[in-house]
Amino acid sequence: MITVMGATGHTGKRIAWQLLKAGHPVRALGRSAERLAELKDAGAEVMAGEPNDAAYLTKAFHGADVVYTLLPYDPSVADYMAQQADVGEAIVKAIRNSGVRRVVALSSVGAELASGNGPIASMHEQEVRLRAVSSVDVLILRAGAFFENLLPALYMIEQHGLVADGVDADVPVPMIASQDIADAALAALLDRDWHGVQVRELLGQRDISYGEATRILGEHLGRPDLPYVQLPYGEMAGMLQEAGFSADLAGLYAELAQGINERRVKSLEGRRPGNTTATSFEAFVAEMVV
Repeated sequence: MITVMGATGHTGKRIAWQLLKAGHPVRALGRSAERLAELKDAGAEVMAGEPNDAAYLTKAFHGADVVYTLLPYDPSVADYMAQQADVGEAIVKAIRNSGVRRVVALSSVGAELASGNGPIASMHEQEVRLRAVSSVDVLILRAGAFFENLLPALYMIEQHGLVADGVDADVPVPMIASQDIADAALAALLDRDWHGVQVRELLGQRDISYGEATRILGEHLGRPDLPYVQLPYGEMAGMLQEAGFSADLAGLYAELAQGINERRVKSLEGRRPGNTTATSFEAFVAEMVV
């Protein structure tokens, strides 16, 4: 049995479906029974519940050979770090109480830093918690920025004719398709070729700057002169609040932009074949942007 958290999200959904297609028993977790119904119909055991409910997670992890864990993302929460800590502590308590012995945990490039990395600091705290669990093999996957994080720029392009963010236009950033993260996690869940606590980076097909990403989006949309505008950090935070982010998380993203600009949030491994994945940003845009 393989338990998959976030089975209706970007990475967990693909993992669960690929496992089912390969004939593996899957226990799919999510908040909504309705959204899990399709997986249930396909043969998965589904369990709906809240990710900060340690009793629910303990039951869901019990009897699993390996578990895929992540910290669910909600941009509207008033205190992002507290909410992430609440979920992270429930996950670790469930690992201890359920008796599961292998865990694959999604994290992020930059999670080695305790501060100065915006919302990624929550993943640093979770890595610390996971390292403190004894007698469990834990594989931490530190992924680059999701390509999907750039999709909200389409609304900005439509409304204002530009892309704007706090990151410098020319800073190279490891970016990756969520499907490539899912595929790497899937391979780890099946191979189980790690012991103790190990960290692997997933850096995408290549590093991409926000300026280059804007150019690629513009070319695909028939706007070859689409501009990218770097915002002051305060203006970036204000823009995110207007888009529905809590003030707390908007400020954390401004801090992350500064960390990227100052080259503190970056790969530790450096790019190599083992952490370079297949999907290019061009291919992602061609498939996802109509």
